[in-house]
Amino acid sequence: MSTVRKIIHIDMDAFFAAVEQRDFPEYRNKPLIVGGNPFSRGVVATCSYEARPFGIHSAMPTSRAYRLCPQAIFVKPRFDAYREASQAIRQIFFDYTDLVEPLSLDEAYLDVTNSDNNDGSATLIAKAIKARIKQQTQLTASAGISYNKFLAKIASDLNKPDGLYLITPQQGVEFIGQLPIHKFHGVGKATALKMQALGIHNGNDLKGLSLEDLQQHFGKSGLYYYNIARGVDNRPVVSYRKSQSVGVETTFQQDISNTEVVRDHLQQLFAKALTKVTEKQLSAHTITVKIKYHDFVQITRSRTLQQTITDTANITGLLDVLLNNTDVGKRDVRLLGITLSSFDDTQKQSQLVQADLFENTWL
Repeated sequence: MSTVRKIIHIDMDAFFAAVEQRDFPEYRNKPLIVGGNPFSRGVVATCSYEARPFGIHSAMPTSRAYRLCPQAIFVKPRFDAYREASQAIRQIFFDYTDLVEPLSLDEAYLDVTNSDNNDGSATLIAKAIKARIKQQTQLTASAGISYNKFLAKIASDLNKPDGLYLITPQQGVEFIGQLPIHKFHGVGKATALKMQALGIHNGNDLKGLSLEDLQQHFGKSGLYYYNIARGVDNRPVVSYRKSQSVGVETTFQQDISNTEVVRDHLQQLFAKALTKVTEKQLSAHTITVKIKYHDFVQITRSRTLQQTITDTANITGLLDVLLNNTDVGKRDVRLLGITLSSFDDTQKQSQLVQADLFENTWL
């Protein structure tokens, strides 16, 4: 008997921007950018689908977004409104399964293997969830359905917005074989470039390398890449995961040496990290800067504050303090990162739940 899970990945469509367009009709059908003042050091949290043809995307500096689309509407994030909508959506999830793993305010994994709803059909459950989200919140969601997390997340991105895509166990390996390597979740820009230099352009190319070769080139990640190329992802949907830290980092294709450029990149990374912390409804007190120089020497500099870290506008001075005790400006930099930690303990404890596996119907 085969043993497969039924996993749904729900991803809200342009969530922050969609909430703004729902609440303010004058924003509808117009390029809308959530991220604040375009003349500040802010970054785009998200943008409406009307803004995307101009080349605007998340994590882009708002100043660049303005240059690309000066007629766009720029608004500050309203996280209270986003959290309220997210909580309503999450309640819908729990009507279908107790195994819900939120990734952020706007996306989550659901394990519906044991669900009796809609005759146990994962596809029909996903359709029902999408319809209820639309009815109760006036927002659209895209859903990916498959037998593991990796493929479910890939599938949810294929027919956006308001998409629905199923990848069955019979289709998984062939689908992954044709998937471009830069589309793989867990493969960043720098890793994708490294893989392409090794002749790995899609899943079939990746599958052609032995485990030993992958571990030689990619270390501990080699086993993950080896399994994913074969459609294997055994990670369960976990109903609770307490965050110890939230970090973001970027590796540059060309090393940078200018201190002001380093500071600008750290500002952008901080804004992204703070957005993630806010989405998880956490409050951080410690900020850590990670720097890897051109010769791969890596350092970190941290500062813990008594007050909660909440403001992107006032972070420049703190970043300057952290950079003062480094060789930035004297040595070229290849990687920068920001981590926020020392969270207030406001999350509720819960048990890690693993899904049972058994044969089931997909369609």
